[in-house]
Amino acid sequence: MNIYLILILAILIGDYILTLIVETLNVRSASTEVPEEFKGYYDPERYKTSQKYLQENTRFGLVTSAVTLVVTLVFILAGGFNYVDLLARSFHRGPIVTGLIFAGILLLASQLFSIPFSAYHTFVIEERYGFNRTTPKTFILDLLKAWLVGGIVGGIAFAAILWFFQTAGALAWLYSWIALALFQLFLLLIAPVVFMPLFNKFVPLEEGEIRKAIEDYAASQHFKMKGVFKMDASKRSTKSNAFFTGFGRFRRIVLFDTLIARHTTDELVSVLAHEMGHYKKGHILRSVLVSILTTGIMFFLLSLFINNRGLFAAFGMEYTSVYASIIFFAFLYAPISTLLSIAGNVLSRKHEREADAYAVST
Repeated sequence: MNIYLILILAILIGDYILTLIVETLNVRSASTEVPEEFKGYYDPERYKTSQKYLQENTRFGLVTSAVTLVVTLVFILAGGFNYVDLLARSFHRGPIVTGLIFAGILLLASQLFSIPFSAYHTFVIEERYGFNRTTPKTFILDLLKAWLVGGIVGGIAFAAILWFFQTAGALAWLYSWIALALFQLFLLLIAPVVFMPLFNKFVPLEEGEIRKAIEDYAASQHFKMKGVFKMDASKRSTKSNAFFTGFGRFRRIVLFDTLIARHTTDELVSVLAHEMGHYKKGHILRSVLVSILTTGIMFFLLSLFINNRGLFAAFGMEYTSVYASIIFFAFLYAPISTLLSIAGNVLSRKHEREADAYAVST
C-alpha cells in the first residue's frame, strides 16, 4: 500500500481519536455544581444549564466529526478526488481556471454536506437553550453571502498562489507567502466597511451615558478610534459580545445590542477595557505576526510536495497538478497545524489573563 495513503489515513483517524479522548475527558470533568470560587456570584441553575449546553454541543461535535471522517475516508478510497479532477479538466481551460473549478467543486460539496449539521445546531441545540433567533431566511441568506464572499476572496488568493507556483520556480513559496500576507492585511483593513455590513447592521451608538463612559475611558487610555457602533446581533442569537475592528485611527468599538440590553454601563466599560487590553499589550500585532510566520512555514513545506507522484498515487489521481498538490498537502499538514494550534491556545490564554489584568488595573 502507498506510504502516503497509510500516513494520511493514520492522520485522519488519529486526529479523530485524539479529539474523542480530549473531548470525552472534558465532558466527564464538567460538573453541574458551581465551583467554590464562583459561589455567590453565579446562579446555580444557570451554571447547571451552561454545563449541559457544553456537554450537548461536545457530543454533537463528535458525531459530526465521526460522520465527516467516514465520508472523507470513503471519498479518498473510492477515488473521488480523481473524478472531480477529470470533471474540472473536461472544461479544457488553463491550469489556473481548472484549479479554481476543482477547488470550487470540493468546497461546494463540503458546504452542502455541512448544512444539515449546521441547521440542527442552530435550530435544535441553540433553540433548546434559548439562544437562537435566526430565521430560516436569515440562515439561508447567510450561507449564500458567505459562499459569495468566500468564493471571491478565496478564488483571488487561490488563483494568485497557483500563478506563482506555475511561473516563479523555486521561490514560488516565498512570493506566495508575501502576497498572501499582504492580501490578509488588506482584508483586515477593508472587512469592517466591505464584508461585515453584508451580514449585520452597524449603527453609531446613540449619545448618552454608555457612549460617554466608553469615550471617556478610551480617552483616558489614549486610545484613538473612529467611533462606537452597535451591531444587530440579536437577529441571530441572544449571546453577547464586544470587539474592536480595524487598525490605527480606523479602529472601531463594536457592541452587540444584546450586550447593551443586559449589562450596566460599568459592566460594558469593563468588557471593553479587556478588549482594549489586547491592543495595549500588543496582542493583536503579535498574533498577526505569528500567523504570518506560520503561513510562511506552511508555504515552504508545501513547495516540497508540489506534483509529488507518490502523494498523487495515494489519492488515485491520473494526473498531477499544482492545484491538487495544495489540497492534498493540507492532509499532511494537519498534525503540524494541530501542534501549532496547541501552542496558539497556550499563548491565547496568556493574552486573556493579561487583558483581564489590564481591565482590572485601569
